[in-house]
Amino acid sequence: MKTPVIRTGAKRSGGTCFLIRSLMFAVLVGLLAVSCGPPRANLIVIGSKNFTEQLILGEIFAQQIENKTGLPVERRFYLAGTYICQQAILGGRIDIYPEYTGTALTAVLKENPLTGKQESYARVKSEYAKRFNLAVGTPLGFNDTFAIEIRGDDSRRLHLTTISQAAAYTPQWRAGFGYEFMERPDGYKGFAATYGLHFAEAPRIMDLGLLTRALTNHQVDLIAGNMTDGLIPALDLYVLKDDRNYFPPYEAVPIIRQETLAVHPEVGQALDALAGKISDDEMRQLNYAVDGQHRDVKEVVREFLHQKGL
Repeated sequence: MKTPVIRTGAKRSGGTCFLIRSLMFAVLVGLLAVSCGPPRANLIVIGSKNFTEQLILGEIFAQQIENKTGLPVERRFYLAGTYICQQAILGGRIDIYPEYTGTALTAVLKENPLTGKQESYARVKSEYAKRFNLAVGTPLGFNDTFAIEIRGDDSRRLHLTTISQAAAYTPQWRAGFGYEFMERPDGYKGFAATYGLHFAEAPRIMDLGLLTRALTNHQVDLIAGNMTDGLIPALDLYVLKDDRNYFPPYEAVPIIRQETLAVHPEVGQALDALAGKISDDEMRQLNYAVDGQHRDVKEVVREFLHQKGL
């Protein structure tokens, strides 16, 4: 923003100069008030990772807070992956973002996976408060575990239903995974070791939004997607059973700055009203509405919240 300039002559009186300076200050303050918007203390900033489900969850949080509290909400979606969102919330650049308990436990806290949902949630809640001064909201109701997917015709042709069965064919297959899956402790390294997987070439690393298309276009033969992906049935993909129970629970939860809750406890109350409101199938339908039907995410979320009486 450029400050307006009022030119004054060299021979103006002191009173006139004071008046001019006062006018300039008033104009500057007015322009700053318009350009800056509401103060940060009264603005709730929602972040999300860079895939459709996170966009939907972020929008659900945003509309729920707007509807229930009247507070202004800024949306900062598509913040890459887990590590970027975690740094953003620790740095105070965002106040809330959606996370998954299994991801929080293994990728953020660097702890071993836990098989029980309640045990995993309790551990994440306790450690996030202790280490980061972050609150972990109540679970939203669905478990978005990793989905190891192949094409439906390959599953039928080769009679494959489990990851263990598929291991015999992976030396001839190409795999595609997201960057996080390749790096995180509950990701590729342990997964491949657990099932003894070997592929025809090094796994291709790509954006999560490109994985299903790469599979259907025969660019890869196996991917690690999300269990609630709405395109799985639409694209005739098949989810292989994790028959060795490698993946931990991934319950969706809001992560919230404690400072935000201290100033606006009504934000926590608004998000608590979402507890248990989204089933696996409902999340899959929401994802399909955006990915498969190409509907506007705000409209999809607005309809969902209305149906839920929220």
